[in-house]
Amino acid sequence: MSTSDPVSALSVWLALESPTHHAPGVNGMMDLVAGEVAGLPIAVERIPGRDGLGDSLILRAGRATGEAGLAVMSHLDTVHPVGTSTRDLPVRVEGDRLYGPGVYDMKGGAYLALQAFKQVALAGTAKRPLVFLFTPDEEIGSPTTRGLIEEIGRKSAAVLVTEPAREGGKIVTARKGVGRFEVKLEGRPAHSGARHADGRSAIREAAHQILAIEGLTDYARGVTTTVALMGGGTAANVIPQHAWFSVDLRVATAADGAALEREILGLTPRDPDVRISVSGGMNRPPYEKSPEGAALFETAKRIAAGIGFDLQDCPMTGGGSDGNFTAALGVPTLDGLGIDGEGAHTLSEYALISSIAPRQALIKGLLETV
Repeated sequence: MSTSDPVSALSVWLALESPTHHAPGVNGMMDLVAGEVAGLPIAVERIPGRDGLGDSLILRAGRATGEAGLAVMSHLDTVHPVGTSTRDLPVRVEGDRLYGPGVYDMKGGAYLALQAFKQVALAGTAKRPLVFLFTPDEEIGSPTTRGLIEEIGRKSAAVLVTEPAREGGKIVTARKGVGRFEVKLEGRPAHSGARHADGRSAIREAAHQILAIEGLTDYARGVTTTVALMGGGTAANVIPQHAWFSVDLRVATAADGAALEREILGLTPRDPDVRISVSGGMNRPPYEKSPEGAALFETAKRIAAGIGFDLQDCPMTGGGSDGNFTAALGVPTLDGLGIDGEGAHTLSEYALISSIAPRQALIKGLLETV
């Protein structure tokens, strides 16, 4: 596919909807990527998906010197259900904005990085072996690809992640760690009118536990705890026997992640007649800004200055990405290198067309320099 009209090419990507659990759509995206590099000096390895999820794709270019390579990582799954592009978020251009499901998070970044990768592969200008990993499941925590991400990360001198840019084009050099937990409670049912005293309410116990968990939020430490999903009960006239809720945990440091994980997994009931079971744990380790990561950012900043823009990074962001996994291994990682725009995971998601060329040039420069 020609790169002379990136908006048209990217619009094709957007029209092919690829929510995580729609494997045909995700695999269709992998087909598009593989088709883009057919006939180029780029080796393609396709890894079949599992657990009902889509495939992964690995592109390799440059000389196989045996030294540590430079890795690029993108995900091709989105959060928008099939039909979004024809109903609630049609693919369209309005001024400098390209709208469409997943354009900002993160098909735009994946597309422009692929163009940069192709340019460098054709020119043979990379200093290191290059690897580009496309994954199918980042939006649900990368359950089937974490091992592959970490395997490639360990073999890399640095990792570039094409998640979307932050406000004004800032890139990401630190992310909070993410924990996910499921809490289930079992009480004792009873008729709420005739035998109220015999019952032990799972929902009442859940209310106490939810308040305790939400109370663990500590903004000064960068710790947030959120209960965003819950349920329970049997009928309007029955003391509820069952209840459940989920917990989202974000932490700035590995130490806080370990401490909060122990605390949540160790929940004990206020009412001894109600049983609590907790599953889950830290899903993504914190991505803390390291001296090596800071040096990599300075390299990117110099490259951007040569292109003609002032590259900045943002404070530690609360969202996780696959960059959390590689950064936690001690591999210098730059994230947020993708397209600029706004509205990730919403029906107003858009990307700025004017950001495509400079962001693509930045990634090309990194592939040729690091």
